[in-house]
This record gives sequence, C-alpha cells and structure tokens, in this order.
Amino acid sequence: MIRFIIKRIANGALMLVAVSFISFFLINIGSGNVARRILGMEASAANVAAKNHELGLDRPFLEQYFGWLSGAVRLDLGKAWAIPEMVSDALFPRLAITLQIVSLTTIVATLVAIIIGTMAALYGGWIDRAVQFFGLIGFAVPGFLVAFGGAAIFAIQIPIFNAVGYTQFADDPYQWLRSVTLPVLALAFSGIAAAAQQVRGSVKDALEMDYVRTLRARGISFRRVVFKHVLRNAAGPALSIIGVQFVGMLGGAVLVEQIFAIPGLGPLAVSSTSLSDIPVIMGIVIATALVVIVMNLIVDLLSAALNPKVRLS
Repeated sequence: MIRFIIKRIANGALMLVAVSFISFFLINIGSGNVARRILGMEASAANVAAKNHELGLDRPFLEQYFGWLSGAVRLDLGKAWAIPEMVSDALFPRLAITLQIVSLTTIVATLVAIIIGTMAALYGGWIDRAVQFFGLIGFAVPGFLVAFGGAAIFAIQIPIFNAVGYTQFADDPYQWLRSVTLPVLALAFSGIAAAAQQVRGSVKDALEMDYVRTLRARGISFRRVVFKHVLRNAAGPALSIIGVQFVGMLGGAVLVEQIFAIPGLGPLAVSSTSLSDIPVIMGIVIATALVVIVMNLIVDLLSAALNPKVRLS
C-alpha cells in the first residue's frame, strides 16, 4: 500500500509540473501586450517598455518560467499585476470558498446518487424509469439554467434562500446555509444524474454475479448481501465517476459563482484573465490542478481499500 501511495504522489507531482509548464506557455503566447493593458491605450511606448521590464516580460520564456517555478516551489506565487495584492492573499481565501461549495456539492450529489441509484437497481419499475428520465434531464439541462431557475423561484418569488452574496459559516451559520444552498443545488443537479446512472448500473451488474446467488443460497438475508457485499463491489465504478464529477464541478463553479455573486475563484479567474494577470492566472491553475490531483489520490486510495487488485496497477 505504501508503494502504491508513493507511486501516485510521484505521478501527481510530475503532472503538476507538466500542467504548470503548458499553462505558462499558453498564457504567455496568448496574453498579448500585458503592459499596454495595464497602463492603458494612451501610455507612451517608453512607459510600456519600462512596465514590461518591471514585470520581467522582456526576458526569455524559459527564464520567466523557471523564475516563477522557483518561487512556486517555495509557496511564493509572486505579486499580482492588476490588483495591489500578493497572489496568495488574493487566491487562498477565494479558493477556500470555492472548495467549500464544491465539497458540499460532492457530498450531496454522492449521497443522493447512491440512494436513488441503488433503489432503481433493487426495485426497478417506475423508480428505475424515473431515475433514467432524471439522468437524461440532468445531462440535457446546463447548470446555469438550473441556477437561474432556482434563483428566480426560491430566492425572488419565494424568498427562502439568498439570490446573491455569501456569508461565512463562522459569522452566521443560518445565513451561510441560505447563501450556499442554491449554488450547491445548481452544481449538484447534473452530478446526481450522472452518478446515479453509474451507481444503478454497477449495482445491477453486482446483483447478477454468482456470489450473490451463493450467499442467498446459504440463507443470508438479501438486505445484508446488498449492504455488505453488493454495494462494496459496486463502489469502485461509482467512486470513479464521483471523482470526475468533482473536477467538473470545479469548472462549473466558475459560472455559478458569477451568477450568485459569490467571491470564490470564479470572479477572480474571469477578472484576471481579462487583464492577462499571469501570476494570478498561474496561481489559479496550479491551485486547481493540485486540488484535482489530491482528489484523484483520495479516489485511488478508497478504490484500493475496497478492491486490493487496484493496488497492483
């Protein structure tokens, strides 16, 4: 198991370096004249050149990248270009809010998907048809429409939840719940649909295995077979789709945070991209990549705990 963990961590570190290099390259070739954007169109050529020198944009690409990488290794992401803040000061509070929303969404989506997916596989009939229909709706309806619809109904017409803004849990738990409920439901909608279909299929496949009939023939109750054996064997594929959904929710959070005016990574990513603020953009990319790598590691560890064969991969 230790060897399996070390291998996964090493692969994650290599992936992080690769992501940083590719992202830095793409951002540099697509950012245009950053100094001109910062100073404005009326700035003189001399001032633009001085700003480029100040930002280090007149240096060779590899020198810029390794300079950034040496600071990132020391957890120094540099100073933002467009706002008077260090990148870490602007990034980490917003990252905490986004992770809070995405993590809560993942928990809600996982629990609901397991319940309705298992019920569809066990009972079939109208429950199965309803879950399959919900799966089609979840794939077809984009999250931003769910967000707009939820805000129009449950925040404007029926003011149960907050339409915009965010309250810290430590400041007011009730207002925090009102501020995160609609974003979480908007993000969880498609995630529940995809995960429920996967859970349904995995449970149905597990129920058809020979060991289920053997256990039932030995007199073990059906409920015990399902909870102790079937769900355990069906958990592997379900974990994989949940990990993928978590990554997708990080991307979806950018739009949902814009709709609900939540000060997470979404608004910061949009503003820094429009201003070609390379240090902030790189900070967002690396933070997001690190979260994804950690999530994949957690999924791999859970899969290995459920199925020892995974450790051999």
